Amino acid sequence: MAKASPPSLSFLFAHPAHLVACGFGSGLSPFAPGTAGTLFAWATFPLLRPWMNDFELLGFLLICFVGGVLAAHRTGADLGVVDHGSIVWDEIVPFWLVLVFCPAGWLWQTAAFFLFRFFDIVKPQPARYFDERVKNGFGVMADDVIAAGYTILVLAGAHFVLA
Repeated sequence: MAKASPPSLSFLFAHPAHLVACGFGSGLSPFAPGTAGTLFAWATFPLLRPWMNDFELLGFLLICFVGGVLAAHRTGADLGVVDHGSIVWDEIVPFWLVLVFCPAGWLWQTAAFFLFRFFDIVKPQPARYFDERVKNGFGVMADDVIAAGYTILVLAGAHFVLA
């Protein structure tokens, strides 16, 4: 992820894609915007969950992913950096996905948070490929979906062993 200063509040509201890509302002954090975006996802998930069954929620997340590809692409182009640090929709949607599959309870969700941040930062293959080689909105979103996949696998394994 490119290191750059956060855009202004006026940039956030200059185009709807900016508002979405920057996680409704969570990406404007001057410190660890990806972590701020993931925290935003964690805080907002309980607001989404009661309104949808699993199938509807997964459909919603697919729409959010496709919209995120477009929003991240537009926002990255407008900022002049494809994967600008303030673009955090790529953390939000995949972490919502992790929470769909996360075992119930704060301990599991806390583990999910730290695992997701770990895999998002370390970028094991094929996440690293998308981060380094696919320089568009799809690449921005895809590496975090892969980090979510790794997180879900580790959580499932831990739950299997511990349950």
